[in-house]
Amino acid sequence: MNLLKLAWKNLLADKLSTLLSLILFSLGVGLISLILLLNHQVEDKFERNLAGIDMVVGAKGSPLQIILCNIFHIDFPTGNIPLKQAQGIARNRLVEKAIDLSLGDSYKGYRIVGTIHDYVDLYEGKVADGKLWEDTYEATIGATVAENLGVKVGDTFHSSHGFSEGFEHDDMGAFTIVGVLEPNGTVLDQLVLTGKESVWAMHDAHGMEADSIPLEEREVTSMLLFFNNKMGNVQLPRFINENTDMQAASPAFEMARLYSMMGQGEYLLQRLAAIIIGVSALSIFISLFKSLRARRYELALMRVSGASPLWLFVLIVLEGLIIAVLGYVIGMILSHGTMEFLSGYLSEEYRYDFTGWLFLPDEGKMFLGALAIGFGAAVVPALLAFTTDISETLSDG
Repeated sequence: MNLLKLAWKNLLADKLSTLLSLILFSLGVGLISLILLLNHQVEDKFERNLAGIDMVVGAKGSPLQIILCNIFHIDFPTGNIPLKQAQGIARNRLVEKAIDLSLGDSYKGYRIVGTIHDYVDLYEGKVADGKLWEDTYEATIGATVAENLGVKVGDTFHSSHGFSEGFEHDDMGAFTIVGVLEPNGTVLDQLVLTGKESVWAMHDAHGMEADSIPLEEREVTSMLLFFNNKMGNVQLPRFINENTDMQAASPAFEMARLYSMMGQGEYLLQRLAAIIIGVSALSIFISLFKSLRARRYELALMRVSGASPLWLFVLIVLEGLIIAVLGYVIGMILSHGTMEFLSGYLSEEYRYDFTGWLFLPDEGKMFLGALAIGFGAAVVPALLAFTTDISETLSDG
């Protein structure tokens, strides 16, 4: 019988202890892996959608809410700002480019964004079918919207007020889909894009055409700003916050604050996972130590039959490594399966695509760590087996 089979047979001799060690080890590994998967995908989507935006100007309110709403589209607007004031900020010598956004409506849960074509260029969007919107009530939709709702170029729809279905603007014009964008893993995938004029026409209380609304009455939800000088980050936010009715929010600052808040929860979960793995290592050690004491006579007979001390050492170490490898595999199945299960909820709730079918380099490093823990838990019992006194053990037996 080879070493691997014998090690496996020895583990099965005490099924309860082996099972307990496996459960603890796999839970610790699975929890760490799940944290890695979730953080990687969230941060990756955040970084992609920041797209070099230096500042967002919106209505007074929470700066973080302004960022989450107007960059990631996972929160509600803080209100609207006068277009004329926003354009005044856009003409500042420190501003290289400005893109305004008009929000407020949705189509079956997907946000309608009134903007300009530069917004598509910002995320390097490309048209897969049709074209970008041009006229009022023309819309270009993201790939996720088209796939999940089963709509295509030429279809028409009515928008809903806010994000609740059932409050459709049936009395206003219907949107016509004139284009579908290629999927590119950015926020564009989940948006319905149109011109600001469409949003203004939809909400004009006087029933006027968009072009007839005086500039002083026109509003947008926010403006994305790009600076040509680092001084813009220093001078403009303070000026806007102190001298206007608008709020300036820095994506870099707010995301650092968000990561810090997320990091506290991540830290606690990682510490919990480390404790679980530590208890698992202790469980493996106790299990192998108990097994060794129960098998001292058997091991001594193996030595008499020709087994070397090194052979016994490797046998015990293998038992620890087998538990570590199995625990790692089960933990990976648990974490990736859980992530895939949660992906449906996360995608429905936040309109971002998540997946459990992703293997990270750090998970490969975790495998090496698992082997090290398995070896470390088994090394003391293995050394005891290595130094077993044959004559004393047999005489005691």
